[in-house]
Amino acid sequence: MGTMDLSLRDQVEALVADIPLGRVMTYGDIAACVGHPGAGRAVGVIARGGSPDLPWQRVVSHDGSLASGYGTGPAEQAADLADDGVACRDNRVVDFEHRRWLPDFVCP
Repeated sequence: MGTMDLSLRDQVEALVADIPLGRVMTYGDIAACVGHPGAGRAVGVIARGGSPDLPWQRVVSHDGSLASGYGTGPAEQAADLADDGVACRDNRVVDFEHRRWLPDFVCP
């Protein structure tokens, strides 16, 4: 089944499932990679109602800041990212550009 056969939710969840341990993606990166550039907010809505089995803690804002809508807030996301080996300080991913991940295929 190609990505054209999948709903936006399915595409987002499949990509989030692939984010490697120790890496993060932005809402906008995910939106662009699934063919919906500019739909970062839609990715956020999907994240809030998404499968709890997925590593949503690895999804951050465009500048590496943590999500206010994650669980009980940024402190919980920071703790979950720490469990993944990603350090955060002042509600941001430390060394964000190094931790930022894009899949092997080229995202627009």
